[in-house]
Amino acid sequence: APESLMQALEDLDYLAALDDDGNLSEVGIIMSEFPLDPQLAKALIASCEFDCVEEMVSLAAMLTGTMGWPSGASTAREVLGAHSDPSAHPQHPPASCPCPRTWRRPWPCAGGRCCTPTGTTSPSSTSSMPSSSALRLAGTVRAELLEVMRRIELPVSPPAFGSDANALNIQRALISGYFLKVARDIDGSGNYVMLTHKHVAHLAPACGYLLRAPPRRLPPWVLYHEFTISQDNCLRVVSEIQPQMLVELAPQYYLSNLPPSEGRDLLMELREKVVAAEGAPAEPE
Repeated sequence: APESLMQALEDLDYLAALDDDGNLSEVGIIMSEFPLDPQLAKALIASCEFDCVEEMVSLAAMLTGTMGWPSGASTAREVLGAHSDPSAHPQHPPASCPCPRTWRRPWPCAGGRCCTPTGTTSPSSTSSMPSSSALRLAGTVRAELLEVMRRIELPVSPPAFGSDANALNIQRALISGYFLKVARDIDGSGNYVMLTHKHVAHLAPACGYLLRAPPRRLPPWVLYHEFTISQDNCLRVVSEIQPQMLVELAPQYYLSNLPPSEGRDLLMELREKVVAAEGAPAEPE
């Protein structure tokens, strides 16, 4: 549909994948080397800047290799090809997809199988674990993604998973690609409003944030991997983020173009504080 095409082009522009003439930019050309959704490819490229390539490649492989496999897909190329084919995601514009949590342990919605396309809890969601064959395929996908990075001579930093600095760097890389998929809990009870569309959604029943013991507060701001339009409007695979980090990494014109909402107002206030702090004179030593 024309609307979906225009939305896809707008998303690519926000991701810095297009130049002023509407052609692929240098970043866009690099993104096109990866058989991934544009947002995931952008996050992977950003991981080079934040020294978390090994970790981000693992996440990309898990998202691509174990999430929503097409029926009959049994090889890494089939999975990668399906995820890079816009027709494989009819509920999303071609430039829209993936996302994630706070990175102590990856994925509160483990395995991503939190709900079925109808929004109900799936029979397999109780285990919330990918199968051994899914993990093997994700390992193959991971190796192919690393091979692409080496072929186009992108820097591959050594793994540093486990440190606080590394956890923050992974969040930064994810936000760099997934700032288009952010939702805010508007009342503290799990009613999440998506910033770009203003739809109200909820965490899927098998989400780790809902199953923590003892129960704790739900994250006020999240990135989400997938939104299923259904009776329950599930957000599948979410990751808590800090709005300050979103303000620092998302393009200014993207924040300005968000539909009016309380969430947008909060982000713009944070943006003004960041700009004021950057313009303040340094304190004398």
